[in-house]
Amino acid sequence: MARAEIPAPDIGPDEAPAAPSHRRPPRAAAPLLAAAGCAAVLAVAGVRLAGEVTRGPTAAERSAAVATEIGRRYLTWPAGRIFPAGLRYTLDEGSAETARRVGIGTDTRCGTAVDARLSGALTARGCLAVLRATYLDQAQGLAVTVGVAAFPDGASARGAVARFPASAPSPGLRALPFPGTVAARFADAARQAAAAAQRGPYVVAATVGYADGRPALRAARRLPDVAELAPQLVDGVLHPLTAPARIRCGTREWSC
Repeated sequence: MARAEIPAPDIGPDEAPAAPSHRRPPRAAAPLLAAAGCAAVLAVAGVRLAGEVTRGPTAAERSAAVATEIGRRYLTWPAGRIFPAGLRYTLDEGSAETARRVGIGTDTRCGTAVDARLSGALTARGCLAVLRATYLDQAQGLAVTVGVAAFPDGASARGAVARFPASAPSPGLRALPFPGTVAARFADAARQAAAAAQRGPYVVAATVGYADGRPALRAARRLPDVAELAPQLVDGVLHPLTAPARIRCGTREWSC
């Protein structure tokens, strides 16, 4: 039996057999794919960043912003806001009266605002400044020097206020007389009673005595007004100084 033969296909002189196809993508496609991947990553990052920028502050951030703003008030508030022109008080269950500000001191050094026996305790706890102002009671018979001591934080302020005597004027805040006023003779020797309180990074202290400069009397001979006046003026300065304010992120006073 004759073998059947299958004729080969005709191939022209310029044609060659087709090779198997293993074609790669064009070289330009690889950079395009990489760029697309980078764009996707950047898009996701942009969405996340936009969320961080546009979101409101967290509770922790708001709390930190409030603490920072309060701690800087001794620098950012005008002196007349820290020590208002008038402070209300009440003596011996009588009607409300007003202590009037005589003047505000310019020396803010911690070491000169208090007695030497107390200055070391303040500086050791990082005292930043002590602002002082002197007031007269409504009858202008009593003079009161009020001082605001600023510290880095509440813990430092708590340690400092513990070093002030409960009611004794010394060692404590020094009297601040103002020449040419009714309180011109109110000096350290005239201090009769004192008070101090702490809230946040501040200690507010007050020392009170007779405006005419008479020397300190024994406790049994003091008028009740002397002891009652100082703590009320302390609270009148400390409370607004440490009261939280409405947060206004983006303004000069706030960082949040």
